[in-house]
Amino acid sequence: MLPAILAQIGLPILTRVVSSGLSAIDDPAARAASKALGEVGDALAGDRVAPEQLAAANRHVEAMTRLSVERETGVLAQINETMRTEARSEDAYVRRWRPTFGYAVAVTWTVQMAGLTYAVVMTPKHAGEILAAMTHLSVIWSVALSVLGINVAKRSQDKAVAAGRTPAPSLVQRLTAPILGGSEPAGGAQAANAAPAVAPQRPPGPPGGR
Repeated sequence: MLPAILAQIGLPILTRVVSSGLSAIDDPAARAASKALGEVGDALAGDRVAPEQLAAANRHVEAMTRLSVERETGVLAQINETMRTEARSEDAYVRRWRPTFGYAVAVTWTVQMAGLTYAVVMTPKHAGEILAAMTHLSVIWSVALSVLGINVAKRSQDKAVAAGRTPAPSLVQRLTAPILGGSEPAGGAQAANAAPAVAPQRPPGPPGGR
């Protein structure tokens, strides 16, 4: 999207913008390139370049941009197809990577906590240093536990879809639905649209209580 827009702007504005950006970099090569592009921009703005040559240069930029966009589109399409193929795969290794990751996280967590407890009990004088060192692992564990949580949630959704049920909306979807104008969660909509239960009424008896 952005390369196509830049290609439509044309060389004069492109050279001016790039020259201005390079001038802010404190580097001899960047300053030299900025100066050279500035001279090119002045030449283009001063009609020192034939209009035919400028049009040909713009067409070349557009063609190269089109090729770049087509290549990136092809790469993204191939990645998407690969991901869908992996999702449909019946291979045991592909199917079991999520439980394998969960077991690995569980074993790692158990070993680490056991080692931490042993180290604190056996060397209490270094307990503060050990606990302080453990805080440096918080980022790693936050990533691992986040991936594990996403895997568990997605597995639950996959099971619901395979069983023919619509997955329940997440908390984020419920909170953002009124803001984004989305539909109300299925459970809430069904409860709101359900008619109130009415107790059956007995027909009136004959006059006189007979």
